Amino acid sequence: MAVSPVIICLLSLIGYGSSHPSPPPPPRGCSVDVEPPYRVLCDLESVWGVVLEAVACSGGLASLVLAVLLLVKLRSISDHARRSGVGPLLLLLGTLLGIFSISLAFLVGKNQVLCVIRRAFWGPLFALCFSSLLVQGVRLRRLVAGKTSPSGSSLAALGLALALVQGIISAEWVLLTVVREGHPACEYPPLDFALTCSYTLGLLLIAMGLSLGVVLCGGEMMAEGAGGSEEDREGGSEKRRWKCNAVWLFLSSLASALLWVAWLGFYLYGSQTLRGKGKGERLGGGGAKKDVKVLDEPALAVALVIQGWILLLFHAIPEAHLCLRNPPQSNTQDFFDTTHTSPPPHFGDELPTHSHRPFPENQAFSMEEHGATLRSGTYHSSHGSVRPGIAFRGHVYQPTEMALVMNGGTVSMDETH
Repeated sequence: MAVSPVIICLLSLIGYGSSHPSPPPPPRGCSVDVEPPYRVLCDLESVWGVVLEAVACSGGLASLVLAVLLLVKLRSISDHARRSGVGPLLLLLGTLLGIFSISLAFLVGKNQVLCVIRRAFWGPLFALCFSSLLVQGVRLRRLVAGKTSPSGSSLAALGLALALVQGIISAEWVLLTVVREGHPACEYPPLDFALTCSYTLGLLLIAMGLSLGVVLCGGEMMAEGAGGSEEDREGGSEKRRWKCNAVWLFLSSLASALLWVAWLGFYLYGSQTLRGKGKGERLGGGGAKKDVKVLDEPALAVALVIQGWILLLFHAIPEAHLCLRNPPQSNTQDFFDTTHTSPPPHFGDELPTHSHRPFPENQAFSMEEHGATLRSGTYHSSHGSVRPGIAFRGHVYQPTEMALVMNGGTVSMDETH
């Protein structure tokens, strides 16, 4: 009977092994140490996760490099109008870095912490992006109207203040549903998730309206008094340059609005259709639950990455280029500007023609006057007195005044002949 305990132990081990099957082998490209929720980032069998991760990482790296370049070149931007756009642009680049980073959280599996991060940071990050576009529209509207733009730090602070409202909305939503009501953070209706972003969508629409107004109207509605014709000609090129910035701002806002319409339509209606179809197949014995789950959260990750690249290509890079390029040189000469000095004249170069004209005339006048003095036998001193002199005769020695002084004022007749 001593064998019975051994048999019981063996049967218990077999039952334990059958109730806890061995974990599935990792997919190609992932090691055994990688946990199953994170294997989508290295799974080479379903390449879409790796491709989306690479695109997100490249966007984050491009945003970081562009932000560092702006900080390095900030001292070289002397124009206040161009320098005022650096603050909102740096705020946008920092937000894009956060968007590309949080997109990876929508690719991996769900847990309580990741779901809280998704719900808490989705709205505020987009609000920061669209508030940066909004303050850029305000800046361009003032510049085209001929007014002074606020400083870059003031515009960045205004963008942060506008985005703070969305942060409060998202925080209250998470606290009410997760902390107070005790719902799981990963379970929320898609409509609630979309409604919390309505303020963000409003910021985007206002930014698009401001940029379109600058492009079409040119800010004439805000212009106070018309200047002179000379001032209008000087500011014409500047207004065209600011309108070029407004065109890029409008294109980025329009592309973002179209993306949001497509994303909301899929997330609210297309995702629900797929869920209902998957539920019917599961009731009929199908196994479409996994496919529906695959299309649910990664759609948000795709929207994040596409939105980040739209803002990077259509607004951040053109705005940085327009801020860093040298301003056009004015045709009018500023005589009080000491930054540009004319080169010293070369002594080997010939002088202009008009500078030689007085010299021969004066020289001829002096020779004629000197000849007349010698023929008349008189000398005009510098004090205006007339002194007798010796008449000019050809081939006759003419003593100088120094010789007269040395000889005591007399000259013998032998010396003169």
